[in-house]
Amino acid sequence: MELGEAALTSMTTRYFTTDPVSDETLEQAFDYARHAPQGGNRQPVRFIVVRDEAKKQQLQEWYLEPWKAYLGMARSGDIEIVGEKANRLLDSADHFAEHFAEVPVIVVACGYIDGVHPTDTELGRLSVVGGGSIYPAVQNFLLGCREAGLGTALTTLLCMYEPQVAEMLDIPEGVATAAHIAVGYRSTPFPRKLDRLPLSEIVFDETWGNSTY
Repeated sequence: MELGEAALTSMTTRYFTTDPVSDETLEQAFDYARHAPQGGNRQPVRFIVVRDEAKKQQLQEWYLEPWKAYLGMARSGDIEIVGEKANRLLDSADHFAEHFAEVPVIVVACGYIDGVHPTDTELGRLSVVGGGSIYPAVQNFLLGCREAGLGTALTTLLCMYEPQVAEMLDIPEGVATAAHIAVGYRSTPFPRKLDRLPLSEIVFDETWGNSTY
C-alpha cells in the first residue's frame, strides 16, 4: 500500500469485528512508530497492548462517564457539532463507547514526561508542544495499522483517568498516558475519500488567510 492511500483513507473506525489481532500483525505498525521523529532523539514513547477482557471492560466503564456527559451536551446543543452528518457521527461514536470492551485490542500510548521538551509553557495558554515528541509516533502507528488492513480509533478521553489506568497497567511514575487506540478489523470497507476542509482553507501564503491553493 502506498503512503498516499493509507493517509487518505485512514478514517476513525467505530464498528469493529471481533476477529482477533495477532502480535505479528501489529509488529510492523509498532516498528513504524518507533521510527517517528521526536525531540533530541529521546525516544520517550511506549505502548501497552491490552487484550484482557476484564481490563478492557474497566476501560469501557471509565470511558463511558465522560463520553455520556459530552454526548448529552452535544445533543442539547451546548456543544456544537458542525456538519450535516452530526447526528450520525454522534450515533456512531456512542455505539463505539458502548462496545469499547469488545474491540480486540486497546493500545495505550504513553510517554516519559522528562523525555519531552515543551517550549510553550509560558504563553498563557494550553501547552501543546510537548506532544510533538509523542503524537508523530502515534500517527505512524495508525498508518501502519491501515497498511495491515486494521481499523483504528484514537481517543484521549481515558487520559482523564490516568492515575487509575496507571495503577491497572503498572505504568511507572513519570510516564503520562497520551492516547488510547482501539485496534481491530473494520466491519465495513475503508472509505475511498475522507470529508476534510479544502486546502484553500488550511494553507496560507506568507500571512494568515492568504490562500495558497
